[in-house]
Amino acid sequence: MADLHFELVTPEKLLRSEDVHMVVVPGTEGDFAVLAGHAPFMSVIRNGDLTIYSGPNTVTGRIHVEGGFAEVNGKGLTVLAEQATEAA
Repeated sequence: MADLHFELVTPEKLLRSEDVHMVVVPGTEGDFAVLAGHAPFMSVIRNGDLTIYSGPNTVTGRIHVEGGFAEVNGKGLTVLAEQATEAA
């Protein structure tokens, strides 16, 4: 199983840079999941929680994001968030 490279960046710093199984992102048109090999696209994100999976059905983190963009390309998923904090 191929891994997805995921990066989460805020104006202050790079918060995450890791290989994961899947990330669920709160898009303005609804939540969307990104796995390795996903078609390239960009989306505006809404305030909500990013859910990070290390394997099928294995949640390893939730991060609350506020505003920003998500880009999926051949290198993986990059989320540029205005603010991000570890979700409780």
